[in-house]
Parts: sequence; C-alpha cells; structure tokens
Amino acid sequence: MEEYDVIIVGGGPAGLTAGIYAARRNLKTLIITMTVGGQVLLPEKICNYPGFLNVSGMNFIKRVQKQAEKAGAQIIVDEVKEILPHDKEYLVKTQTKEFLAKAIILAFGKKPRKLNVPGEEKFIGKGVSYCATCDAPLFKNKTVAVVGGGNSALDAALLLSKYAKKVYLIHRRDEFRGFESFVDEVRKRNNVEFLLSSIVVEIKGENLVKSILVKDLKTEETREIDVDGVFVEIGYDVDPSFVKDLVKLDEYNQIVVNQKCQTFYPDKDEIRPGIFAAGDVTSNIFKQIVVAAGEGAKAALAAYNYLHGVEDYQIVGDWSKK
Repeated sequence: MEEYDVIIVGGGPAGLTAGIYAARRNLKTLIITMTVGGQVLLPEKICNYPGFLNVSGMNFIKRVQKQAEKAGAQIIVDEVKEILPHDKEYLVKTQTKEFLAKAIILAFGKKPRKLNVPGEEKFIGKGVSYCATCDAPLFKNKTVAVVGGGNSALDAALLLSKYAKKVYLIHRRDEFRGFESFVDEVRKRNNVEFLLSSIVVEIKGENLVKSILVKDLKTEETREIDVDGVFVEIGYDVDPSFVKDLVKLDEYNQIVVNQKCQTFYPDKDEIRPGIFAAGDVTSNIFKQIVVAAGEGAKAALAAYNYLHGVEDYQIVGDWSKK
C-alpha cells in the first residue's frame, strides 16, 4: 500500500492549487478526483480571475493541472469511497485502491447528481459522463443522450450537437428550466431531438453503453433507444457521505473549517488533527474560483505546518524557490 504525505480529494481549483503548494514544499502529494477541473470545466469564459482577461474553463484548468504535475503532484482519476483513521495516519479507500496519508485535504467541491438508475454506476467512464465539455469530442459521429432541463443540460446538448450525429435531450418536465433564448438555440440544431415528460429508467450495454430505456411519464410507455453515450446534467450537490463521520458539517452538509482550513470532529468544536478542507465543499460563503484557489493554498501550507510541527508565523513565501 503506497503512502503519501498528503492526499488531496478533489481536482478543481482548490485541490489542484493545494497540490501545487504541497508539492512545492517537497511533500509527497496525491490528488484523487473524479474529474480534473470539476465545475470550472462548465463555463466557456472566465473573466474575473486575476491575470486572465478571458479564458475558457477547460484551458484554465489545463494550465493549473500542468502546473500541479510539474511541481510534483500525482493525479489519478478515481472516486474516494471512505477515509478511516489508521494509527496516526489515514486510510483512503477508492473504488480500485487503498492508500495511506499523513494528512488529508478535502477539496472535492460539489459532485454531479446521479440518476440512480440500473447501469449508471457500471458504465461510468464507459459511456456515462457528467461532463460534456470533457468528453464531447469522444463521441464524434455517434448517438448520445443528454438528461436534464437546466442551462447545463442545454449547453451540453448544444456542444454535443457539434460532434455527435444525433442527440436526444431528455427532460422529466414538459418545459425546460433554462433560459428561453438558450432553448431556442438548441431547437435550431437539426440533430437534437427533445424527449419531454420522459425519464431514463435504465442504462444498458455490455462493456460499453449500448442503449437506454426511456419512460414517457404521460403514457407510462417505455421504449429502448440505441445510444453510445449518456450525459447526466441534472445539477450538483455536496456529497458528504464518506466524511460525515469524520468531520463536522453544517446544516448545508458543508465542511466546517476555521481560518487555517482546519476541520473539526463531528458534533464537537475540537480540531481534527491532519484533516483540512478548502473550496466549495467548505462553509466559506464565497464560492468563487479565486477564493477556492486561495483556500487550497492555505490548506496545503497548514498541512505542511501540521506535518513539520511548524508554527504559522514561521512560514515564509516560496516565490524564491524553483
């Protein structure tokens, strides 16, 4: 079982920035994330991050990822299922492996909501995707389904229509929740078909997605539609399931932190040694990219202090280092 100084859960701005700062402090650093970039992949334009007049979310996160990897952070795509105390360290269990860490930084932000239908878990990464921006190019000249009725679903359908030969846009209501102008833009795409008042009840296939079962909520009829991919775009939630017995949460299931990004034992005001948190998953009220990045840096420096027994006032800037 491989051991790390710091394991960071989450690969958005907070997690990647934490990886940069931790690795630059010569800490053996692992970032575990379901998607590199998280919600930052969604916007086509970011105009309020210092140093960038206009940059796409994809290009922005690619730069941050490259910087984290160059600093020495290792990144793997996986889902953390459980974190358990292990002597004075922590055991991190993912879907495929187990790791040991001397310190943990929780920066997993908000997770995409799932359909919770048969076949969804089985085909994640094998046709089921939660990020059209990431995976749309993989479905060139193929048939896909987008599930959702908000702006993110409309945006996904619009993007996928540029790659796929056919796009089914499936929404459980008879009208969309997104902007009407956005709906009109999607309607102009000849290869997009709307399936309203409908839900996906099963995702089928063998090694890869082959079809979906779609139920019409008005007629109660179910039909099978051949697709190569399913893009789930039904929003995001904080999913604290694997940390709810580890750290203190607020009424919104956000991780409670202090100014040093330290966490607390559940139902106590006692600091939980070695576990830090940063970004949208925390009780910080400002959910902005620049804030998440700053909190990621703070969490990494706090983790360094914890591992080396250094008082905060002794930390100096690292701009003079390589």
